[in-house]
Amino acid sequence: MLRFLPLIVLLTMASACATPVGVTREDPKVLYRAFSKSVLSADSASAFTEQLLRRRGLDEAFEKDPEGVLAELHRMRTSRDNERLFALAELSFVHGRAHNKREYVLASAIYAYAFLASTERRAELMPAADPRVRWAVDIYNVAMTFALLESPPPPANGAEPPPPANGAESPPSTNFAQPPPANGAPPPPTEVLLTGRTLALPFGQVELESPREQFLWGGYRLTRFIPLFDYQVRGLRNRFRQPGIGLPLAAEVTPVEGPDADRARKRIPPRVKVPVTAFVRFERIIESLSDGRFRGVLELHALDEATSIEAEGVVLPLELDPSAALALGLEGAPVWDSELAGFLRAGRSIFGDGLIMMHPYRRGRIPVVLVHGTASSPARWADIVNEIQNDPALRTKFQVWLFMYNTSNPILFSADRLRTALHTVITDLDPDGHDPALRRMVVMGHSQGGMLTRLMVTDSGNRFWANASSVPLEDLKMTAQTRDLLQRAMFFKPVPSVKRVVFLATPHQGSFRVGSLAISAVRQLVTLPLSLVKDFRDLLQRNPDLARHLAGRHLPTAVDNMQPGNPFVRTLSNSPLAPDVTAHSIVAVQGKGDLLGLNDGVVAYRSAHLQGVESEKI
Repeated sequence: MLRFLPLIVLLTMASACATPVGVTREDPKVLYRAFSKSVLSADSASAFTEQLLRRRGLDEAFEKDPEGVLAELHRMRTSRDNERLFALAELSFVHGRAHNKREYVLASAIYAYAFLASTERRAELMPAADPRVRWAVDIYNVAMTFALLESPPPPANGAEPPPPANGAESPPSTNFAQPPPANGAPPPPTEVLLTGRTLALPFGQVELESPREQFLWGGYRLTRFIPLFDYQVRGLRNRFRQPGIGLPLAAEVTPVEGPDADRARKRIPPRVKVPVTAFVRFERIIESLSDGRFRGVLELHALDEATSIEAEGVVLPLELDPSAALALGLEGAPVWDSELAGFLRAGRSIFGDGLIMMHPYRRGRIPVVLVHGTASSPARWADIVNEIQNDPALRTKFQVWLFMYNTSNPILFSADRLRTALHTVITDLDPDGHDPALRRMVVMGHSQGGMLTRLMVTDSGNRFWANASSVPLEDLKMTAQTRDLLQRAMFFKPVPSVKRVVFLATPHQGSFRVGSLAISAVRQLVTLPLSLVKDFRDLLQRNPDLARHLAGRHLPTAVDNMQPGNPFVRTLSNSPLAPDVTAHSIVAVQGKGDLLGLNDGVVAYRSAHLQGVESEKI
């Protein structure tokens, strides 16, 4: 019996160990990461693809000869061909990215496209809930972006790739991670080339057609296309992205000839970055896998023109990344430098007449005109623009316009510029009055911009001139130019196209913060427009007795105008809004307690509060 004791002990110990097949408990998060891993989230393929390799006995072979295994899988036909196509998409991407072979990255995009096309015909084998459907879309998007990127520098080791067969183009590398320059600045944007050309594949070639003459947007030609997939966004509350198919890009613009181009040059800044999505549509994709001859047609869709496309008999959403395009356009933009400069140098030139469009005029969409405040710029509206343009309900109903002005100019002068710009744009866009949306305009102003906004819906009567002089305008001697300026700035009617206004922290009765400033020092810092100063001096020279009839002997700045108790502020606060206009107020306050004693650090609630508005948001 003792001689069997070691065997008995061994069997007892074995029974206490894990069985060859069984389970262990694991953190669900760890399991989810393993199940949801794909080639885009890791340096290896998904569990689905790894399983296919093991079932075909190709897992070890792929490690040793990836191109041989890819060629074998390409030739193979199975009853579950979707699984093979998806595996080819992942494995081609892994190999192409790891070894800087663009032809394999392009093949990855083609396999993903074929997988999606085949899936639509075999929905019973691959339901939409299968994660491979979404992964295939993402692989197509990312792989096609890499495949169409401009040629980067050669690999660091200096090795040159072999030339492609049949004269097809296969740029040297897909290793596009560029180190930042020595000065710490971000590397320059990489460009996606949307040009027609022949591209090499491991098993054939792609004839890529590009109707670049159709890449038009308003009065501009879309020219340079920057991929957005590797940008982080800062400064915006939300980054809006629509999952879908296609390459989300930011397009640069150059003007073309024609009336649309003339209008675009007036209103759309040349630095604008247009959110677009590129899509390469393949014909006969399944058949082309057999003969190696592929034909792809490039399409380009701007966000404000399309958010979905039809492909393979179904409607698919486009991949969109408009927030990144907006942020890219504002990165390093001169508009940021204009904020203080526009206050200190009020004669500084601005873009056109100051009214800026974010995209071409769209008939049937109500304009929302955003007017910035003191020492600010249209760039400060980025969050509002981002929210409006990416809310489907708002985007299809409204179009965003921005007004830019030099913020130390007399407020009545700036308001005249805004009023003139609104009249001009309506006349230019719709001279015959066919678009009722243009007659339902919304103007939203912050701080001083709210005062300009209020003047758009105010009937001046004789009140503002009476504040400035006791001598009637018609009794004064002046040039025709000066008379026209004073007539427009001092005597005006509500702008008939403005039907709704929104006041944001607007000092209707002046700003206590402005009241605490040394106004004489501010006047020394601020330079008013030379033409305005010249007209004022000329007026005094032609009318020697006028000085004693003026409420002030100097040309007022906006800071003067916003002083509590200033005649301009008193007159504006006592001027009623046009009866057919709906008004709203948004008032910021710090702390808690009686609202009448609170403020936001610049404007008191008492000043920002406006009696009789439709709504007030605190």
